[in-house]
Amino acid sequence: MSGSRERTGIRAMRAVRLHGSGSEALEVESIEMPTLAMGEALVRVLAAGITRDELGWPADRLPATPSYEVSGIVAAVAPDVEEPTVGEPVYGLTPFDCDGAAAEYVAVSARLLAPKPRELSHVESAALPLAGLSAWQGLFDHGALKDGQRVVVTGAAGGVGHLATQLALWRGAYVIAVTSPASAKAASLFGAHEVLVPGNGFGDTLEPADLVFDTVGGDLLRRLPTAVRPGGRLVSVAGEPPPVASGAGIDTRYFVVEPKREQLVELTRLVASGALRPAVDSVFALADAREAFDRSMAAGKRGKVVLLVSDE
Repeated sequence: MSGSRERTGIRAMRAVRLHGSGSEALEVESIEMPTLAMGEALVRVLAAGITRDELGWPADRLPATPSYEVSGIVAAVAPDVEEPTVGEPVYGLTPFDCDGAAAEYVAVSARLLAPKPRELSHVESAALPLAGLSAWQGLFDHGALKDGQRVVVTGAAGGVGHLATQLALWRGAYVIAVTSPASAKAASLFGAHEVLVPGNGFGDTLEPADLVFDTVGGDLLRRLPTAVRPGGRLVSVAGEPPPVASGAGIDTRYFVVEPKREQLVELTRLVASGALRPAVDSVFALADAREAFDRSMAAGKRGKVVLLVSDE
């Protein structure tokens, strides 16, 4: 719908563009405004959440705009869109096969956008979609976590892990947080019943859990099958779990988070009830995208890294 640009009164916008591999290949440029297709809404981006592993776009799709988490105000909608409405504060997870939200405007399928939590700022709201949906889907869709079960969460103070800790507590689970020494206190503040640091006898006295939810991957993931009871589950959002013996009775799976509006609505409800609160590690201006992504790839983060694109 070409008329969407005329309604905003703007034809060009600032955007972060990735031209190669790594943060050094990021540039802030002036590019053409997105044109709406049917079923889409144009969002004026106020804040965009970023993730450490999103700078690996295939060369044939570059240049590309990173960031899949958006919080902002609806600026225009396609003719067939009834909700959301122009002027409404919204947030959501954008599809991974399209340009992202590290820009002043982004076009998003309207069915993926949910009303922004009233209790959160746009920066806090931008920290919620990818991490919150990853935690929800890992614990409940793939992990089938139930009230009274034991769950181990790795990276429990990180972007996904701190939300998984809170969601598991809300579900009524007994939560064992696995985190770095520097983040152990933060994991306790998020409510974990136990906090373990890998390397300090991790796994030696750990009673096997019904679910191990991994957000870290790497060497730690390869050690995790021993933490799962027979009949339990090992779910990772960070990498493929290692093979386990066929007779171990352990269900292992790796998943990629999916944008789901109805789950965002659930997360919003939990924010309103006080059961869930996203943590923001740090905030960077759009012009400082390189520094922001460097921070997202650094160890010891406590929550999400967010780009402040525009003040409301």
